[in-house]
Amino acid sequence: MDRKITALKAQKRNPQRVNVFLDGEFAFGLSRIEAAWLQIGQELSAEKIRELQAADHKETAYQKALNFLSYRPRSENEVRQNLRKHNISDEAIPDVLDRLRRNGLVDDTQFAQTWVENRSEFRPRGRRALRMELRQKGIGDDIIEDVFQDLDEDALAYRAALKQFRKYRGLEQPDYRRKMSDFLARRGFGYGVAAPVVERVWAEEQYNLSTEDNP
Repeated sequence: MDRKITALKAQKRNPQRVNVFLDGEFAFGLSRIEAAWLQIGQELSAEKIRELQAADHKETAYQKALNFLSYRPRSENEVRQNLRKHNISDEAIPDVLDRLRRNGLVDDTQFAQTWVENRSEFRPRGRRALRMELRQKGIGDDIIEDVFQDLDEDALAYRAALKQFRKYRGLEQPDYRRKMSDFLARRGFGYGVAAPVVERVWAEEQYNLSTEDNP
């Protein structure tokens, strides 16, 4: 049986939502976007009510996703998991993600590229560590490998070791070699990359010390 809209009232706590009254009683809330097409006196079938509520659920989910994305870029999987935490249905999530993609708000390739660039700039890591981090974000291996094509792991290991060396200055070479090797391993650099860098940084620093002592 159809029900008649008898009132449309903006919510006091959230003016962006509207309370819909049917036959004199509160029935449900809608976003202002979904409620914009409704009029007092309009009759709604049970099917139309379900459609409105489903559309509102998706709009609510989209707004939650926008809020989540406002802090920093996110992967699709991060958005998906966050929506589930907010009790958004699995039926609504694909539509929300598709809308975000169309609006250029989620892009796993761009996310992975930005992640690697930021890590490389501020806390250099090797492929192994970066791959693990990106997988934890839900990034697929095909995207990861594509992003890694231009990754200069030797240069990253060298930069990481140079930054770390000040903590090891004054150590004997065996202790330095062990500590620096362990550090680079924790940063995800394999032995084949780390070992030459460990020796290179030691040699350069020793040369710098010798020139300081003998100007």
